[in-house]
Amino acid sequence: MGREGGVFLNSEPNERGSQPSASAPIPAGLALAGFIGLTLLVALSASAVTATSVHTWYLSLRRPPGTPPNWLFGPVWTALYLQLALSAWLVWRRVGSGPALRLWGWQLLANALWTPAFFGLRAPAAAVLVILAVAVLVAATLRAFAAISRLAAWLLLPYAAWTGYAAYLTIGFWWLNRA
Repeated sequence: MGREGGVFLNSEPNERGSQPSASAPIPAGLALAGFIGLTLLVALSASAVTATSVHTWYLSLRRPPGTPPNWLFGPVWTALYLQLALSAWLVWRRVGSGPALRLWGWQLLANALWTPAFFGLRAPAAAVLVILAVAVLVAATLRAFAAISRLAAWLLLPYAAWTGYAAYLTIGFWWLNRA
């Protein structure tokens, strides 16, 4: 048993050599499951909102060059969300909660708002504003994670690249479909 507080308290030093705080007695596996669950919840809510428009309104839009086939979005986003969860977990293991994970949470929230803006409201102009906020927050999160864990930062790079691509697509949909 670790320090006083229970069997779930990790008394081993973290990767930086310091003891975890007594206020965070969360087992690593449970934390990883939580990060995965949170990101997949965002993914599921996005797919629920998308379903109402993807076979109707979205098909009527003019598409920017390089728009991928619809079937590609699900697998790509699933992989990206899992990488997002793993990167956050790696940072959590090093430093616990703090500014870097708060940035991660803000970018995840902004990401979760893009789908309702684009597909729910059918408002590409609003989605442009959201995706630009996502891009800024992802860049800030990547920078914060790089200072803590190189692996966590590397895991965010595909998400950062996809966010740039999503920004291009969103701006393209807005531009080509202005009323």
